Amino acid sequence: MGIMRKLIIGMVGFAALGALVWAFWPQPQQVDLDIVTRGPMQGTIEAQGVTRVRAPYTITAPITGNVTRSPVEVGDHVVADESLVAIMLPADPTLMDARSRAQAEAAVAEAQAAVALAESNLRQAESGLAHAATQLERGRALAARGTIAQRMLEDIEAAYETAVQAQASAQSQLELNHATLERAQAQLMGPQSALGDAILPGECCLRILAPQTGIVLSVTDQSARLVQAGTPLLTIGNLEEMEIVLDLLSTDAVQVPPYADAVIERWGGTGTLEARLRRIEPAAFTRVSALGIEEQRVRARLDLLSPPEMRAGLGEGFRVHVRLTLWQEEDLLRVPQAALFRDGDEWAVFVEDAGKARQATVTLGRFSDGQAEVLDGLAEGTRVILYPSSDLSDGIAVTQRAP
Repeated sequence: MGIMRKLIIGMVGFAALGALVWAFWPQPQQVDLDIVTRGPMQGTIEAQGVTRVRAPYTITAPITGNVTRSPVEVGDHVVADESLVAIMLPADPTLMDARSRAQAEAAVAEAQAAVALAESNLRQAESGLAHAATQLERGRALAARGTIAQRMLEDIEAAYETAVQAQASAQSQLELNHATLERAQAQLMGPQSALGDAILPGECCLRILAPQTGIVLSVTDQSARLVQAGTPLLTIGNLEEMEIVLDLLSTDAVQVPPYADAVIERWGGTGTLEARLRRIEPAAFTRVSALGIEEQRVRARLDLLSPPEMRAGLGEGFRVHVRLTLWQEEDLLRVPQAALFRDGDEWAVFVEDAGKARQATVTLGRFSDGQAEVLDGLAEGTRVILYPSSDLSDGIAVTQRAP
């Protein structure tokens, strides 16, 4: 009985010691693992863009005058040299103050008096001409009978010619004074008097036709109004010829290659659209960000390559999301960026080797979409530890965390 008791106590002690050893024995650290693979990589820049009609046509007032209510509205389709887009009438005379009106009325009275004087002079000239004609007829009869000398007949004929010229001069003076009176009366015309209410648009107006076929993008003002020469009236554009305008940071713009491809996402429709860089403007401009930081930005313009039927509904001034391709390779050795950490001035990873974590220094190339290009230090198929913690060190036992 004593031996059995001792044996049982010994076994219990041994089990307790084993449990204690097991409790304090270091356990493998659970980690997330991934594999170094080969595959395609591309570098991109993402930015917000705005759609623009590539060659909009702004129609301006060719002269100063009254433009009637717009015959077109935003969204109307117009045809070049056929669709009427604006009608302009002459401007009304301006209102006169009391002094200007008094001077104009005095000018009218003066012109009327000059007309009356010219009419009197004309009647006097006509009387003189009638008398000279009678004298000429009598003188010719007397000269034919030899009653008067030939010299006296010549004097009578000269007096008749003088009377004819005097009558013509009086007639011209009367017409001149009539014109002066009409000009003076025109100075008294006020607004709405130049054309009258009975004149219809088109009888005394300038009709402006669409210079190109397209869609009316904007109308400055639908209402009739007085405009100065050069005032914008409306804008016409062709929605089939669209471009996208981006504002890139100047540091990003220098990395974009000429004619870079781009993908348009989140534009409101289904799928993505294709685009290609056409131009990056050479001059930058300063823009203050939402955080109050001054940024140097450069405007880039992209041509939409997708046909109009694939982007139905996309119009002028719509916001889109753009991904510009900087570079693209089809077969690169790549490692997840989540496995990388800095070791001094170098990049390093933890590699899983036979259940142990082994630190390895790597040489990297380009970064893109959560992947980094491996130039040296890793081989394809190597298992690397993701998100290495601060307590992970070289030689520690590791095991993959259960999903």
